Amino acid sequence: MSTLTSPTPAALPSAASGRPATVVPFVRQTLAGLRVLLVLTVLLGVAYPLAVTGVAQVALGWRADGSLVAADGSHVRSPSDAVGSALVGQAFDGPRWFQPRPSVAGDGCDTLASGGSNLGPNNPDLVATIEQRRAAVAQREGVDPASVPPDAVTASASGLDPDISPAYARLQVARVARENALPEADVAALVERSVVGRDLGFLGEPRVSVLRLNLALRTMGS
Repeated sequence: MSTLTSPTPAALPSAASGRPATVVPFVRQTLAGLRVLLVLTVLLGVAYPLAVTGVAQVALGWRADGSLVAADGSHVRSPSDAVGSALVGQAFDGPRWFQPRPSVAGDGCDTLASGGSNLGPNNPDLVATIEQRRAAVAQREGVDPASVPPDAVTASASGLDPDISPAYARLQVARVARENALPEADVAALVERSVVGRDLGFLGEPRVSVLRLNLALRTMGS
């Protein structure tokens, strides 16, 4: 017959230290978690961003700095030397310039408020806005509303699209030539030279950079 024996001191909770037996494992796990957090913070929060930034500056310096463009159309890397970015649309005041597509990013082409209206294609407010834009563009360009291309009346999803369609650029030729006292044929030829084809021959649509087109226009008129 077996006899009962009292537990040895080693099997008892660590009452002698005044702490529960679970405290030591908890502290160890917490310290281990903090070490993992510190290592990952250094690797992913410091080392990795620095490595990516370094590679980008060496391999793609102009693009990494925002694809900035100077007044003469050249690539620059300092914001103080730039008049715009090849990647970000901007507004142009006055009838003598080619106009970009509409934007609902803030007050228009606001990089801090990038986004679209998020309205569905059948939303009454969006439909009314498009019709108002169509009438305004038709009046500005002196054309029939039916000839106004879609990108002249619809904003992009980002609100920062720097390009317009060749059709919209061609629609503006007569006004721009008149306002700049330039031959319409010369302005039309400038637009055709500014058309960029599909990427790799099949991605996207042909497009015209409004910034580069207006810079070339200013050079032509000077």
